[in-house]
Amino acid sequence: MSNVIEEKDTWVRICRLDDIPALGARVLERADQDNIALFRTATDKVYAVLDRCPHKGGPLSQGIVAGETVTCPLHSWNIALATGEACAPDVGCVRKYPARVEAGEVWLSLDDLPAGSMD
Repeated sequence: MSNVIEEKDTWVRICRLDDIPALGARVLERADQDNIALFRTATDKVYAVLDRCPHKGGPLSQGIVAGETVTCPLHSWNIALATGEACAPDVGCVRKYPARVEAGEVWLSLDDLPAGSMD
């Protein structure tokens, strides 16, 4: 999934919406960098966050999506996908990346991605 398919301004097409299971995730692997987890909600919204829980670095992509949150599989922290913030009573934040869906295709903004991250 690390192949760049098509570029449009500062956005890169990552995959089709249907490539991400509803209430599930898909991982964008990046050479020499932390992976990005792409989440799809029941209403087909897509969010992209660093695939590391702010608590102990657990793989958020392996967590359970409910509404617009994901629960870390290691210690059950809930992360709001829209903001990257841990839900109370937990405190912390995971980096989020701009994502959008156009005509059934998932796009990520390159503005926030370091150069060479799409290798």
